[in-house]
Amino acid sequence: MPPNEFAMMLAGALFLGIGTGYVGRYLHAQSKTNSLELKLKEKELKAEKKALVIIEEAEAKAERIENEARSDRKHLEEKLEQKEERLDKREEVIDSRQISLDSQKEDLQNKASQIKSIKSLLDERATEIDIKLESVAGLSREEAYNKLVTKIEAERSEDLRGRLEKIDRLGEEQYDAKAQNLLLAAIHRVGNTLSPNLMTAHVEIPTDDVKGKIIGREGRNVRAFEHATGVDVLVDESPGYVVLSSFDPIRREIARVAMEELVKDGRIQPAKIEEAVEGARKEVAEIVKEMGEKAAYEANVPNLHPDLITILGRLHFRTSYGQNVLWHSVEMAHMAGIMAEEIGADVGVARAGALLHDIGKTVSHEVAGTHVEIGIRILQKYDVDQKVILAMRAHHEEYPYETPESILVQVADSISGSRPGARRDSIENYIKRLSDLENIATSIVGVDKAFAIAAGREVRVLVNPSTLSEVEANQLARTIATNIEAQLRYPGEIKVHVIRETRVVSYAR
Repeated sequence: MPPNEFAMMLAGALFLGIGTGYVGRYLHAQSKTNSLELKLKEKELKAEKKALVIIEEAEAKAERIENEARSDRKHLEEKLEQKEERLDKREEVIDSRQISLDSQKEDLQNKASQIKSIKSLLDERATEIDIKLESVAGLSREEAYNKLVTKIEAERSEDLRGRLEKIDRLGEEQYDAKAQNLLLAAIHRVGNTLSPNLMTAHVEIPTDDVKGKIIGREGRNVRAFEHATGVDVLVDESPGYVVLSSFDPIRREIARVAMEELVKDGRIQPAKIEEAVEGARKEVAEIVKEMGEKAAYEANVPNLHPDLITILGRLHFRTSYGQNVLWHSVEMAHMAGIMAEEIGADVGVARAGALLHDIGKTVSHEVAGTHVEIGIRILQKYDVDQKVILAMRAHHEEYPYETPESILVQVADSISGSRPGARRDSIENYIKRLSDLENIATSIVGVDKAFAIAAGREVRVLVNPSTLSEVEANQLARTIATNIEAQLRYPGEIKVHVIRETRVVSYAR
């Protein structure tokens, strides 16, 4: 075969193959297109059927909701109709009652007018009768009354006088009995036992070695402790104990707490003593606050100023003729409250006035004036109610009784202080003498502190070394001794011990 024909045949076959492939591919694509259209139509039919189902369900649900709404509306309309019927009936009843009330009111007005007319007729008739009686008797009404009273007084004067005397006696007896019952009830309901006041405190020491530490070399620790606390330390007074003696209970308590801390620690030296005494002062200050809060709670006197409660707590360490002043005040508050409740007075004012009546005694040795005047100034400073001040200030009759509560406070003070065993006069006089002894020393310029020790047989005076020289310290001792001789009465003699101590402090850094 010639090459040209072969090439032509080959080209023709190629073109035929390409055409056949194109036609086959076209037919294949056409079949796929038809298949997709069928699928799309099937999905469309399914979606239409699903939409029809949803529409039917929605229509059914809407119809159901509409039916329920019609039913609820019909039910509400029925209820409203029933309420309207009841309201109509009530209006009818009210209208009928109003008509009845109007008729009754009209009847009452008519009767009232009739009564007024009858009363006016009776008054006129009574006036006519009085005029006729006066004309018949020949006396006016006043003259007849005076004559009758005079006649009865003349005939019954003795009888009336006896009756009046009897009434007076019965009244006095009843008043006395009532007052006695009130006081007995107050005393009976307050069964407060007060612990006796002591002049000493005991601290147990475990061994003689500790006793030696307390004494120190040549007694320096004892002197340092007495110097810091102002109490008298008796080491050999009782076996196994150290006795702390002081007329001032606050000093004695500070000394006891400090001594117990030193015995417990075991390191006893002047510097440690000062540290322990300072810590004891803080601890006693906390005790003072707690005792004030406890007293206010037990006396049922709330809402006191915190500073006033602290000042009140200091009374726990004060005595009056051997009687603890704080618990004497609490006892008074109970009695005054009971009596105020019985007679109808202000219970709160009576309780507060009784509890705070001796608050001036906390600083009476530091401020001029009686403890009543000092107490008034303290209460005014903390804005205490004026009624309470009026109630407390008359308990020693320095001020007049202006309120019933002031009388109750005075009566409660008298009852609490005069009951058997409450007070001991000798102890109070002893404490007053020691306090006067310290006041004489501290009143002189240059004196820093003064402590009466050894039952008042010695006064220990601490002076400021920068203020007084050695020579002036000697003169000070003589001046204090002279003032004591002139102002106090005492048995035996009193030793005046002036201490001038120079301390130099430096720091190594």
